[in-house]
Amino acid sequence: MSQDARQDEEIATFRRSRILGLPYINTSQIANKTLYKEVLSLKELYDFKVIPIVYDQHHISFGIVNTTSQQSINSFRQRFEDQQIIFSLISDTGYREYMKLYDPPKAVVYEDISLNRAGNQDLQKSVSATLEQVRADDVLAYLVQQAHQLNSSDIHLENQKEFIRIRFRIDGVLHPIAQLSRDKYRVLIAAIASAGNVSTSSDDAQQGHIATTAKMADGKTVDVNVRLETVPTINGMDVVMRLFNMNQSMYTLDRLGLSVTERKTIDEIISRPSGLVLVVGPTGSGKTTTLYSMLNTLNTEERKIITIEDPVEYQFAGITQISVTTQTNTQNNFADKLRAVLRLDPDIVMIGEIRDNDTAKTALQASLTGHLVLSTFHASSAAAALTRMMDVIGANPLFVSAIRLVMAQRLVRRLDDKTKQPYDPDEATKAKIKAIIDTFPEGIERPDLSVLKLYKAGKSNENPYGFAGQIAIREQFRMTGEIRQIMEHSDHVLSSQDIEAAAVKSGMMTMIQDGVLKVCQGLTTVEEVFKVVGL
Repeated sequence: MSQDARQDEEIATFRRSRILGLPYINTSQIANKTLYKEVLSLKELYDFKVIPIVYDQHHISFGIVNTTSQQSINSFRQRFEDQQIIFSLISDTGYREYMKLYDPPKAVVYEDISLNRAGNQDLQKSVSATLEQVRADDVLAYLVQQAHQLNSSDIHLENQKEFIRIRFRIDGVLHPIAQLSRDKYRVLIAAIASAGNVSTSSDDAQQGHIATTAKMADGKTVDVNVRLETVPTINGMDVVMRLFNMNQSMYTLDRLGLSVTERKTIDEIISRPSGLVLVVGPTGSGKTTTLYSMLNTLNTEERKIITIEDPVEYQFAGITQISVTTQTNTQNNFADKLRAVLRLDPDIVMIGEIRDNDTAKTALQASLTGHLVLSTFHASSAAAALTRMMDVIGANPLFVSAIRLVMAQRLVRRLDDKTKQPYDPDEATKAKIKAIIDTFPEGIERPDLSVLKLYKAGKSNENPYGFAGQIAIREQFRMTGEIRQIMEHSDHVLSSQDIEAAAVKSGMMTMIQDGVLKVCQGLTTVEEVFKVVGL
């Protein structure tokens, strides 16, 4: 409370005391407040709204507030009839200040969540109890802080029948962290909705973005940068918060785990002044991280880079970023903004996602007129991305000339090198791996199956799951060789199988091939790769 507001309250309390015919005490002027805990119990101080301000063997001066009842005053006169009693009016703020001295607020202890305790019942109870007693802003800040420490990608708030379940997605797997009461969740969801500019009463799924700094009850400052996805359920509004790391140095090609061949291909493609580069895959496969790592590499004083995103997920110095909304009645915002951006003479343009025919055609034209265009696209593989793109834009002879690179990727859990356990695969597994290795393009070194060792997840006190982070399995499709020939001269509609077969003949490693290679290198498990790729 400001000094002016406190002064106004004290003046109003003084005027009220004159009306009631009571003495008045300005408690803000009492420098050293003495506590007389032997006079009244803590419960009585709360119940009767009375504070002993001065006390000795013969006198008691009580401070009362506007809401102290006459019945309470009379009962104290009878109770302390051997002493001279004075009742003086004090302000509500003065009363609360005294109560904080009599009953100091308990220090909030935020427990750090370690990976080996994620999902533990005792941990869930402890964290749940903490979240119930702190402000909604602190709940959000604490969850984001802990999720970052655990390298979690998402925070899930899920309405169950009796409570709200909170889970973190760590290395692609969900772990229960806490439970919230419905009353607490109502306050939390209101704070989240307000910060993310979404409605708590909407009947539709919504998207939002929170970028703020929160100061928690223990004094720590937390940067909150999340993308919101909300959806109404039969029990209430569920929320998923995708976490973003604002450290620009994290987004470099060196941190993507690219092979020498993959890195050489990307460096060669993005060094060209024009063309279309697509990164494809499902939600949560690291597409945006890959694109931003490319942009960060290209971000120099000599280049003008503009991005068009929904929403802007990472903010980088030196890059012009434009946020668009692609919700109702604004379906062509991406295409409209792209046309406007091209008039600003950019060298490189990034489009958050190609979603419609108009945006696809405009991106295609931009890539043919001296611009390097980077974008994401939802498809299951590089070949499927091409067929889907052709479905979107129709027959277009310029398509082949525009495409430079299509890179598809999925994320698999990486084995913890400290705990992984070697084993000899059975004959069925070895045969399955051999069948995939036999399809490797020429020039790719093939693992020696006669001495093949695979690895499975181990465990330790620090890491009971045996995995540490995620790695991408990729395939890179370049418009070269046989694939360019069949796309330029084919007399029939090409399927994704036709395109993939031609791409493999031109030297492309498929995702399953790249995944098996990483299995043989001991980076992940064969079960992880087959699960993610769908074999």
